[in-house]
Order: sequence, then structure tokens, then C-alpha cells
Amino acid sequence: MTVVTGKALARALEKRGWSLLRISGSHHIYGKAGSIVRLSIPIHGSKPLKQGLARHLLKLADIDQEDI
Repeated sequence: MTVVTGKALARALEKRGWSLLRISGSHHIYGKAGSIVRLSIPIHGSKPLKQGLARHLLKLADIDQEDI
């Protein structure tokens, strides 16, 4: 799995129809119309997300690693 930052994941979500609902501190909360899933993406500059968290968020968003 390649390294992915919170900013890169947020851009990938927005390209696929997810919208920013609110910002709580350094976490951006995303939602999608017709879905009950809410994604909390930590945005800490250019610091990469941990692999387990990134894999979990990608799975919930139904995005392949290659699409980022």
C-alpha cells in the first residue's frame, strides 16, 4: 500500500461525489447523498495517514488504492 495523506484522500473523495459536511478541529467530516456513512479524515498537513486507517477509509468510501 502506498502512502496517502489526508489531503490527498479528501481530494479523491470530493472527485467521487462526497461533500464536506463540517470541520471539527483537524478532522474533516465527509458525507454522500443517499448514504448513511460519514467519514472523518484527519488533515495534519503533509503527514501520511497510518496504513490501517487509510485502508479502512478507502473501504468505506468504496475507492481503490490505485484511484488516488
